[in-house]
Amino acid sequence: MTVTMASREEYHGPTTIVDEKPWKTPGCRRFDVGPRHSNGRWCVKITPGKLAGMDAVSDGRGAIAAAAMDQRGSLKKALGTAKGGDVSDAMMEEFKGAVTEVLTSHASAILLDPQWGLPASKKRAKDAGLLLAYEESGYDNNKPGRLPGLLPGWSVQRLKAEGANCIKILLYYTPFETREVNEQKHAFIERIGDECRANDIPFFLEPVGYDPTGGGEKGAEYAKIKPEVVKQSMAEFTQDRYGVDVMKVEVPVNMKCVEGAKAFGGARVYSRDEALDHFRAAAAVATKPFIYLSAGVSNAEFTESLELANESGVKFSGVLCGRATWKEGIPVYATQGIEAFRNWLEGEGVDNIGNVNERLRTAHPWFTAYGVASADALA
Repeated sequence: MTVTMASREEYHGPTTIVDEKPWKTPGCRRFDVGPRHSNGRWCVKITPGKLAGMDAVSDGRGAIAAAAMDQRGSLKKALGTAKGGDVSDAMMEEFKGAVTEVLTSHASAILLDPQWGLPASKKRAKDAGLLLAYEESGYDNNKPGRLPGLLPGWSVQRLKAEGANCIKILLYYTPFETREVNEQKHAFIERIGDECRANDIPFFLEPVGYDPTGGGEKGAEYAKIKPEVVKQSMAEFTQDRYGVDVMKVEVPVNMKCVEGAKAFGGARVYSRDEALDHFRAAAAVATKPFIYLSAGVSNAEFTESLELANESGVKFSGVLCGRATWKEGIPVYATQGIEAFRNWLEGEGVDNIGNVNERLRTAHPWFTAYGVASADALA
């Protein structure tokens, strides 16, 4: 978000040392320099373009109930496996178009990619906002660190011209990676933040954790460090220098490792109380709005994780949910075609997104992260 404040050259008053505690005063937060309120805090002001973008992707009360359909390489692979053959560009566009057309009537926005998703963006419900992905799909297995890259031939300015209300970047990130690798990623996100500020458009960052030793992310060993990966990622990228407006984060536990959970798979890593504490610990370090992603799990597992988030009392602002709503329709489309898939979406797909939306009744409007009762207070 943009903060109205004097430049370092213009300002000659006292400076304030930034602490790590979220601000408490409605509408204001700490900054290192700038015009001081009488209460000693710095007032947050959000630029018109960023406010408009946030309004476009939020529902009527300011929560984000968005669908995600920006999968590229993983979707093409899954369709090819189910079909038993090659997947054309036309098939990718058709699949994304059907998901968008059916599910955005039940979502506040949809996340798409400019590679195959632009035709689909024209099919979204009239009140649904649009987020566009800016990063390249996947990562280079031949290089260490899962370093990020941007889509060739695209810029924030060009994505905005295609109708994007917000920009999304997925970043593979872990605090347990080498300093050299993480410094490259930090600088990368700083550049994206600056580009989004220059174009006055909200920046959604999706940090996805991984095991830098190559051990995989689905087992109990990674589940032990996942809470710290999520927490430290939230603490790092909600710093103002990155220009991130909303964090799209993983839930901080593996639900298959939560004792007593319906999704429990037999390998206990956390008790239910410990899992609740991990939700709270991650949320406590965030100084920007955050929403949860489904990370490819089933609809049942994702909705159970949202129930746990609600029970923990954390002030999350919604979801950006993809595969948990539509992935079970992949074999339907691949083997039976578009009409069968559309029928599946209108039945099970709508039920899936309804299950998610039901768990968002207690989601907090994004602007409450700044201690205000309405977005207008930030204008």
